[in-house]
Amino acid sequence: MFLRSYSICHKYSLKARLLLLLLLVHTFATACTDSSPEEEADVPFERRTAEPDTTAVSTTRALATIDLLGNPFVANRQQSNDLTTYFDRIDSDFTVDADAIENRHKASVTDTIFTIRFGSSFMEFYAPSHSGDLHLQVADIRSTDIKLRNNLQVGMAQAELIKRLKSQAEDIKITQAPNEVVASAKEGAPVTLRFYLQKGKVSRILYEGYVD
Repeated sequence: MFLRSYSICHKYSLKARLLLLLLLVHTFATACTDSSPEEEADVPFERRTAEPDTTAVSTTRALATIDLLGNPFVANRQQSNDLTTYFDRIDSDFTVDADAIENRHKASVTDTIFTIRFGSSFMEFYAPSHSGDLHLQVADIRSTDIKLRNNLQVGMAQAELIKRLKSQAEDIKITQAPNEVVASAKEGAPVTLRFYLQKGKVSRILYEGYVD
């Protein structure tokens, strides 16, 4: 009897404790989910902005254009980093040299200088190993084997040259001399595009870019 009475008391005591526990759990859960409208509205907003759309950023960068003084041959930034883009623009035989060079900022890093030569003309590119980009730093054009953007080329008349340069952009400074026309940046990096003249026509184009 003693054991049975103990079992019954224990049974009811256990039920009472379970009911109390359920009450406490319900009260705690209600308190945790009872958030203000402002807090509830913030949750989906945070989830939407947690991961930015990198695809849109990449697309914008791929389609970005370069101004005339940034690259007088290619306007598309993605194409400007591909040597074959320049090969396709040359109307004569050419050679390509690749020379290792010490990085401008870190002596332990090796970069590359690519030089395209065709006739008496050449284009020189600096390619940092960490980025894989091509930076046109010098171009010396002495023939009609290649055209620049907007059909700027050796052999064109000075008047036509000035007209086309002025149509490129307002931020280009144009300086004229009897035997030379210079297009340079009004501000920023010291980049120049020189057109040498003979008898009123362009005889040579020299581009001097800026690579940091």
